[in-house]
Amino acid sequence: MAAAPDTSTVGADARAALEDLAVALVDEVGALIRDERPDGLGVAHTKSTDLDVVTEMDTRAEALLRERLAQARPDDGILGEEDGLTEGTSGLSWVVDPIDGTVNYLYDLPAYAVSVAVVVGDPSTPGAWAPVAGAVVNPRTDEVFHAHLGGGARLTSRGRTRSLAVAGQPTLDGALLATGFSYDRQVRRTQSAVVADLLPRVRDIRRMGAAALDLCHVAAGRVDGYFEGGTHPWDVAAGLVILGEAGGVASGAEPGSPASTDLVVAANPVLQPLLRAEIVRLTSADPH
Repeated sequence: MAAAPDTSTVGADARAALEDLAVALVDEVGALIRDERPDGLGVAHTKSTDLDVVTEMDTRAEALLRERLAQARPDDGILGEEDGLTEGTSGLSWVVDPIDGTVNYLYDLPAYAVSVAVVVGDPSTPGAWAPVAGAVVNPRTDEVFHAHLGGGARLTSRGRTRSLAVAGQPTLDGALLATGFSYDRQVRRTQSAVVADLLPRVRDIRRMGAAALDLCHVAAGRVDGYFEGGTHPWDVAAGLVILGEAGGVASGAEPGSPASTDLVVAANPVLQPLLRAEIVRLTSADPH
């Protein structure tokens, strides 16, 4: 595994300024995808499977993010869901998801987001990057979740800002959990088996369809924990810094490991290791 990058190279004032820029970016792009969504929006093309859709607005939104970042931070790299990695020279990279929850967006369900984070290190290599600031907006609820390292996590909505803190639920039996499913139909067989085993033993499970929002909902105490396999850096980078600044913990399958494509498990520091161990056990035990 790659060595974790040193986030102390970015000073506190710089981190705060990067957060402000992330907020401005998600505000502008969130308004674009909300206000200019075509009435007859359809699938422009698919990616990894027939279920993994892209709309014309995904492409427009990422183009706007890249344009604004080229103006404001020309030396930084950019990793976007639609157009991949553009390397920079500053040691910082922006990791952007122009529409997280594209299927929700396609169906006009009000649970989609724009996610923007800035990270130290190489965002294309697992374990080689760490977020220092980020913002996530749900344009349909006018909620912006945002944070920078050492600055706390906040939710701004309709001109009001409040601090975020994870819920204190200590055990699985009383936990409200969020999860997501792969676009790969075969992988879903394993995921559905995990949910079927877990569901009778927790308070309930929600599947809302946007990983960035799921992490922010853990940070806001709206759900107690979140787990999912198959995510990408653009799905989780902003949510991870928001979660951490709200007092939450996230990891991959191993204790203390970085959240990864294989697995992300997030909760408060007491619940998270219990949830992680259970998800790992169930995934390993599944016959598929």
